[in-house]
Amino acid sequence: MKILTGNDLSSGDVVWWSGTGWSRHVEDAADVGEGGESIARAEEGARRVNVPYVIDAEATPDGPRPAHIKDRVRALGPTVRPDLTLKPADPLAGEWVI
Repeated sequence: MKILTGNDLSSGDVVWWSGTGWSRHVEDAADVGEGGESIARAEEGARRVNVPYVIDAEATPDGPRPAHIKDRVRALGPTVRPDLTLKPADPLAGEWVI
């Protein structure tokens, strides 16, 4: 399985290609197969995402899991504080709360 990731241009957040747009949740990532590079070029050219790239992932019952530890950290957040990780069900995920 191949998925596409990058950073949102307006917020800097890590985002994942869902098949129709970008999501902050890796669980929404769609398998891009061999078309990932062309999607990445088009999305970067449209200035919706910064430095998109295709990564290997494995399908799990909970959604795609990035194969490399670097991308798992990008997907889930800090490795030392599980309470700070991005929670898909949290309506405020990705929002700044002061």
